[in-house]
Amino acid sequence: MTASDSLHALVSERDHSEAARIATAAGEMLVALRVRMVAEGAPPSMLKHAGDRTAHDLIMAELTTCFPDDAVLSEEGVDLAERLRSTRTWIVDPLDGTREFGENPRSDWAVHIALVIDERPVAGAVALPAMGLTLSTYRPNSLTPPYVGPPRLIVSRSRPPVAAMIVAEAMGAQLIAMGSAGAKAMAVVLGHADIYAHSGGQYEWDSCAPVAVAAAAGLHVSRIDGSPLRYNQPDPYLPDLLICRPEMAAEALRALNG
Repeated sequence: MTASDSLHALVSERDHSEAARIATAAGEMLVALRVRMVAEGAPPSMLKHAGDRTAHDLIMAELTTCFPDDAVLSEEGVDLAERLRSTRTWIVDPLDGTREFGENPRSDWAVHIALVIDERPVAGAVALPAMGLTLSTYRPNSLTPPYVGPPRLIVSRSRPPVAAMIVAEAMGAQLIAMGSAGAKAMAVVLGHADIYAHSGGQYEWDSCAPVAVAAAAGLHVSRIDGSPLRYNQPDPYLPDLLICRPEMAAEALRALNG
């Protein structure tokens, strides 16, 4: 049995389906929470805090029930060292794009759930609740046909990272501003953009589920130096990534490492 066969033997269809189900449930709860709190006149700061906490609690309860022997690393939880000794670790961002969630009616926020085995995301889901979508490894999206025109590159709403600007200049890309990391990555999966290049700081929970879903859809995923993205590390800081259409990967990596 090869290492790849051994890895896949540790992943079941239930891992894929439950990731999608739990992400969807958390997203539906967040949509209902935002509607209620906005109607009550709650300020954005209260809305953001409530969203982070309630989504975290729901996801943790579901994962504990469904996978009691697995470890969990959540942005909103305590980072326990036991995850480093676990064969299976779920990496979760209960509400990716908290700022956008607090800016009703913005839709560029997400819920991330991914399973990591041997440093690789092997199952995952990204819910885009305000759009009524969940993209996952359960029923992966197919690669969309190539876009006719300049490459479309996703960047942050506030400050485009250096990596994005390098790629944009080298490839003559047009920029599309968007909020959360999950929403950015899923724009590439959905064919609304071609490249998502990030540098300057992220954590594992920001990219783990998006990378799982993007890879399952046939997209290129790597660090900006072309090396593999590795998860469930002692330090969960993972500062950069490249998600793009496979035919654009070589040119983007040359620009980033030239």
